Amino acid sequence: MGPGGNRGWLLRLVIAFGCAQGAVSMARPAVSYRALALGADERAVGVIAGVYALLPLFAAVPLGRRTDHGRCAPLLPAGVVLIAAGCALSGLAGSLWAMALWSGVMGLGHLCFVIGAQSLVARQSAPHEQDRNFGHFTIGASLGQLIGPVAAGALVGGPDMARSSALALVVAGAGAAVAFTSLWRVEDRTAGGSAARGGGRVPVGGILRARGVPAGMLISLSVLSATDVLTAYLPVVGEQRGIAPSVIGVLLSLRAGATIACRLVLTPLLRLLGRPALLTVTCLLAALLCAGVALPVPVWALGVMLTVLGFCLGVGQPLSMTTVVQAAPAEARSTALALRLTGNRLGQVAAPAAAGLVAGVAGVAAPFVMLGALLLVSSAVAPRSPGRPEGSPGRVTGKRPKRPGLRRTSDL
Repeated sequence: MGPGGNRGWLLRLVIAFGCAQGAVSMARPAVSYRALALGADERAVGVIAGVYALLPLFAAVPLGRRTDHGRCAPLLPAGVVLIAAGCALSGLAGSLWAMALWSGVMGLGHLCFVIGAQSLVARQSAPHEQDRNFGHFTIGASLGQLIGPVAAGALVGGPDMARSSALALVVAGAGAAVAFTSLWRVEDRTAGGSAARGGGRVPVGGILRARGVPAGMLISLSVLSATDVLTAYLPVVGEQRGIAPSVIGVLLSLRAGATIACRLVLTPLLRLLGRPALLTVTCLLAALLCAGVALPVPVWALGVMLTVLGFCLGVGQPLSMTTVVQAAPAEARSTALALRLTGNRLGQVAAPAAAGLVAGVAGVAAPFVMLGALLLVSSAVAPRSPGRPEGSPGRVTGKRPKRPGLRRTSDL
C-alpha cells in the first residue's frame, strides 16, 4: 500500500477522524454546561476551556519530531484513548480542577490524533494527490463539527443539568472509542522509517524560515480563528438584531455545510486556478464577507453571505496543510505540521480573547472587522504557497534540486 495506491486507508482515516472530532465537538460544550452545573462562573469556564488548547502546546513539536523519525499510526489509537478518557472522565469528575485536567487530556488526545493523521496523509499521498487527499481528510473534521454540537444539544438540558451533561460526556467518550474500528491497516509499514533515513534533525527556526511555511501557518490560523469567532459571536449578533436562536443555528449549519461542499470540489477548483491563486481569492473573499457580517443586512442576505463564507473558509485548512508539507524539508514535515497545529491552538486562545476585548470597546460587530483584516493579510501572503506539487526540497533551502525525478514519494 504505497503512496497513491489503495484508497481504503484514506476512507478509514476520514471515518475515524469524523468519530474523534465528533466526540470532541460534542464534549466541549458539554464540559462548559457541566462546569456551570458544578458552580463555575464564566472565568472558571474560560480557564477550563483554555486548558484544552494550552496544555497540548508543549507536546506538539516533540510529537512531530517523533513522527518524522518513525511511524504515524501509533499516535492514532493513543489519541483515541486520550480523547475517550478525557470525555468520559470529565463526565465523572466531581470538581472543577478535575474537569480542567481531563479537558487538557482530551486536548492532548486530539493533538496526538491530528498530528498522526495529517502526517499519515502527507506520507502516503503522492505529491499531486496531497491537495485532494487533505481536502477529503478534512471532511471528517467538518462532519464531526457539524454532528457533535447537535448531539450535545439533544442530550444536555432539563432540570438536572449536571446529570444530563455528564451523560453527554460519557456518550462522547463512547463515540470516540468507535474510531478504533477504522484504524486497521491505515499505514504502510514499509514506509515507517523513511523520513529518518532522509536526513538529520532540522531546527525549528530552519523550518519556520522555509519559504511557504509561515504563509501556510498564518492562513490556517486565520481560517480557524474566523470559524471559532463566528461560531461564538454570531449568536450575540442575532440577539442584538432580534434573530431567533433557531435561525442562528440554521445559519451556522449553512456555513458548515458549505465548507463540506467546498472540500468535495477542491480538485476541480485547483485545476482551474492553482493553489496560490485559489488561496488568495478565497482569503480575500472571506475577508470581505467577514467584515460584511458586521453590516445590518436582512437575514436572507446574511444566509447567503455565510454560505459563501463557509465555502471560502473550507479551502484554507487542507491547502495550508499541503503548503506546509511541500515547503518544509522532507525530513521535518511532521514537525512542520505540528508547528502549524501549534499556531492553530494559539489562535484558538488568542482570537476569542482579542474578539472579546474588541467587542467590549467597539461593539459586537467589531470582531468581524478584525477577522476581515486578518484574512486580508492572509490573502497577501497566500502567493508564497508552493504552486506545484512537483516542487522539491531544494526550493526550501534555496538550492537547485539535482534530480527531481528521483524524489521518494514515500517520504511525503
